[in-house]
Amino acid sequence: MRKKVLIVDDESDARLLLRQYIEPYEDFAVVGECDNGLDAVTAINQMEPDLVFLDIKMPGLSGLQVVQQMIHVPRIVFTTAYDQYALRAFDSNAVDYLLKPYTAERFEKTVNKITALSDFSNVQRMADEASGNKYFSRILVESGNKFINLAVKDIIYLEAEKDYSRIHTEQKSYLSNYGIGELEQRMDPSLFLRIHRSYIVNIDHITELHKDGSTAQLTMKNNSHLNVSRTYMEELKKLLY
Repeated sequence: MRKKVLIVDDESDARLLLRQYIEPYEDFAVVGECDNGLDAVTAINQMEPDLVFLDIKMPGLSGLQVVQQMIHVPRIVFTTAYDQYALRAFDSNAVDYLLKPYTAERFEKTVNKITALSDFSNVQRMADEASGNKYFSRILVESGNKFINLAVKDIIYLEAEKDYSRIHTEQKSYLSNYGIGELEQRMDPSLFLRIHRSYIVNIDHITELHKDGSTAQLTMKNNSHLNVSRTYMEELKKLLY
């Protein structure tokens, strides 16, 4: 299936160049263009593209503000002539960052990165389906300019971070483009337990439960202390013997 691509840039020449660079790749189909941040938010939420090439400095809303306001979460490639935004772009969990003017060769590297990420997801999905497991056993998470092959069993807990989620392991934490509600649907409920609107824990990594009247707190394997919401206390009680 072809990936739906949205181009967002306030310069018509920049949008045209992106169309020309994308055209040779049969796996990508441009479904729309926007020339400002406000229209971009609307288009992303309505069209639900798989990939957005997003300029950073634009009228209305900047590219970074667009990411903060969108509900649908596609893969993002930031494009800009200003290299001082690079660090903030990767903090927003972008797939890549294209500094204008960029060449066709540099664009090809971006496409290869996106394709490698998609290929890994497809292979992992087929492997999990073949084994009868509808939930992923491994996921690919971004770390700087590379992706880490992470075993789901190594995730200690998931933490909501605005519209994104933070994935905590014993060694490191990673930012995910997905909200915590969407990640919850992708995680095996026999292994992951929602204890708070902001936390989902891997029950294999719970070391202690502390109760004080009607409140409770979990200590995790990485020494994090997470409060248990009363709303989710009943589910936690099912683990008690």
